[in-house]
Amino acid sequence: MFVPLYDGVPLRYLRYPLANWSIIAVNAFMFLWLQSAPDTGRVETALGVIPAVLFGTAVLSPDIALVSTPVTLLTGMFVHANIAHLLGNMLFLWVFGDNVEDAMGSGRYLLFYLLCGIIAALTFSAMVPASQAPLIGASGAISGVAAAYLLLYPKARIWGFVFVPWLPLRIPASWFVGIWILFQVLSAVYLQGSDIGWWAHLGGIGAGCALVGLFKRREIALFGPA
Repeated sequence: MFVPLYDGVPLRYLRYPLANWSIIAVNAFMFLWLQSAPDTGRVETALGVIPAVLFGTAVLSPDIALVSTPVTLLTGMFVHANIAHLLGNMLFLWVFGDNVEDAMGSGRYLLFYLLCGIIAALTFSAMVPASQAPLIGASGAISGVAAAYLLLYPKARIWGFVFVPWLPLRIPASWFVGIWILFQVLSAVYLQGSDIGWWAHLGGIGAGCALVGLFKRREIALFGPA
């Protein structure tokens, strides 16, 4: 397992990736807030995307619901089950999000991120429409960011560690993100029934690939230099 830590691609247009930092901050705040909630599981259920509820084949009890069902398409991507879930997602966002924001501009990047998360949740729901388990986490949106990074900076090199035995490596982004995407595809096909929303990841990847050309700055070419 390769853990990405740094890409070294300088920002060209922005001094600070404020939108990316803000997304990370909101996710961290939501996690800390959930830990202080008297019934964390209930809140996760209330804010997550439940496919059966979204499609109207099941109803969430009024004493559990906190927001309307369509709004969960937004709230679900800011809820994480545990610290490992949060840190894994935020690490990906920290490494890849700043350069994608730089290529798009802060406002467009924020909209891009949210759209990728919404499309990811809808994809997951369409694939398991009868599921009554809540989909939570930023993975779908971050999958879109990773896909955009791959199309924008395939020649960049990622610094990180191989998980065992913590061997430092510097590998091309095209290798790392490409292999990571292949892993998502194989997992969605062969690990059905898993509690991980693989189809949400694939939905986010598809959204990122489809939308990056619309949201990037005109002067930035796809498959450009690092």
